[in-house]
Amino acid sequence: MDITPMVASAGLLQTSLIWVAYAVAVALVFFVAVITVFTWQTPYDRSKLVTTVAIVSLTALLATVFLLPVDIALVSSTASASRGTKKDWATPERIHGILKTLKIVYYSLYSFDALLCLVVIPFAYFWYEEHDEVLEEEGRETWSTRFWQALKYTIAFIILVIILFLVGFFVPTAAQDHGRHLDLDYFKRLLTNNNGEKALSFGLGLLMTLGVLLYVLYTGTGLALLPVSLIKSAPAISAPELSAMTAAELEHNRELQRQIEMRNAGRIVAMSQKDRRELDLLLREERTLVRRQRLAAEASGEGQSTIMRIWTKTQAVFRPLKLFGGILLLCLSVILWISMLITAIDKAANSVCKSHCGYILGHINVFQPVNWVFVKAAKAFPIDYILMAFLILFLFSSSITGIASVGIRFLWVRIFQLKKGRTAPQALLIATVMQALIILAINYAVVNLLAPQYAMYGTQTFCQALSLDPGAPPDCRNHRDMIRPCSESLTDPLAKDVCTPTVMSTFLNRIVLNWPVFGAIDFWAQFAFLTVFLLVFVTSLIRTPRLNLTEIDEEAQADEEEGLLASTSRRFGATWQDITGRAKRTVGGHPNGQGYGTSGTNGTTSSR
Repeated sequence: MDITPMVASAGLLQTSLIWVAYAVAVALVFFVAVITVFTWQTPYDRSKLVTTVAIVSLTALLATVFLLPVDIALVSSTASASRGTKKDWATPERIHGILKTLKIVYYSLYSFDALLCLVVIPFAYFWYEEHDEVLEEEGRETWSTRFWQALKYTIAFIILVIILFLVGFFVPTAAQDHGRHLDLDYFKRLLTNNNGEKALSFGLGLLMTLGVLLYVLYTGTGLALLPVSLIKSAPAISAPELSAMTAAELEHNRELQRQIEMRNAGRIVAMSQKDRRELDLLLREERTLVRRQRLAAEASGEGQSTIMRIWTKTQAVFRPLKLFGGILLLCLSVILWISMLITAIDKAANSVCKSHCGYILGHINVFQPVNWVFVKAAKAFPIDYILMAFLILFLFSSSITGIASVGIRFLWVRIFQLKKGRTAPQALLIATVMQALIILAINYAVVNLLAPQYAMYGTQTFCQALSLDPGAPPDCRNHRDMIRPCSESLTDPLAKDVCTPTVMSTFLNRIVLNWPVFGAIDFWAQFAFLTVFLLVFVTSLIRTPRLNLTEIDEEAQADEEEGLLASTSRRFGATWQDITGRAKRTVGGHPNGQGYGTSGTNGTTSSR
């Protein structure tokens, strides 16, 4: 009986199940993106285009990172870990087909991510900025005029994409000999001669390096603050209690105003200075109390979307579990920090080529807990997939927490602040771009620091026993002690035909080997990440939470003020008028000014 078709069918079934698991994960990721966007954006000022672009972008980015466990599972499925050889169905042609499919999916997703960050999201930003309700009501704003205005500002980003592609297409790589490490077959395969692939890897390498800089500040901060915030999440005062207290103070305030007005109702002369000062003080306090009352109503879910109200109620129900979950995440954060520190020191001390290849490590020389857990869990797929999904979502949530805590800044100037249920559309789009870049950096950290052995070879092993038959593969059935993990295969010629590196690790290593400057920056930035985490972690443990009504009032007042970048198009219009020395003519031939019903690019009345 010919068992070859049965073996091939078994291999096809195994790879198909892995792709099905990925499809389920992408569907779940879509719901995570929807919940994230609707949880953070303001319900009062929404744009369908902005919401759609943000959801699609987050889904594509998370789908890209979630492809890593699929990559690992597919290459691991081709080898028998107990024998140190390839499985019978894993012919070179089948392995080549698997790797080619993975490359197509990877390059498609990465290209789509770059397109979203550099073209689609900037266009959505300027499209939102060009909207003006007054001009729309007057019929002077059409879809085409709004489209061309947004496209005009987006052209700069399109030019940037073209420049990145051309630079990557023509810039020379580090293909020259840097030492003995380039004599190894693995490094020779990493040096690319394909200009198209080289251009894509250069562009993504540059974006990944920019993302690492954001990852250091925001993910390092969020990784420390997220668990601590869950532990300290119990509010000093509940939303209903704050609402009731504010309502009582507001009623008392208005009663005092009525007393002053009644005391001066029949007087012919003006109100005394004392009463005027007291009335002005009461009016300012009333505005503050009204804002505080609105915040308390929002915290209770009033005026929010259905998803936001459900999320608010769910948080209240599971609040007692936050303490336990926060403690677990705190332990996880510390374990991640220790694992990254161990790998970083190991790479710096034992890399076979140091800065010439981005500190690629032949094999782990010190026990690393996160990598060990993933290698053991990979033997029972999809447990490792679930753990990897949880790790990615944890780092993703930490990045959001970091952006919300630090704010969107240019140097020390805060441009936007992210608040749950009160994030402006412009801030949402900018935060999405930042998350896109950070996710590229998270990909680098997972592959190179958190689980380097698991991310490169999975559960693959090879046999070091020499075969008695010159044409036969090594046989370790009677020599189990000769089976070695493929992480030690960098310098062993016997592993060349057995160990297949993942597409993701090959791609990232190709970037840092062809352009060592990216690898050096990305690697040493990990020490900055560890430092930021340690400083924020210690500080957050020492500080105690307290109820600060003044801070609540200031946040409520800030929500009513226009952000620094809330009217980019109007600033561009004002700059052009300063250059030309002419004001834009509006209805009736009048220049822009108060009382003429104009707004938008040159008007004084904002639609937002």
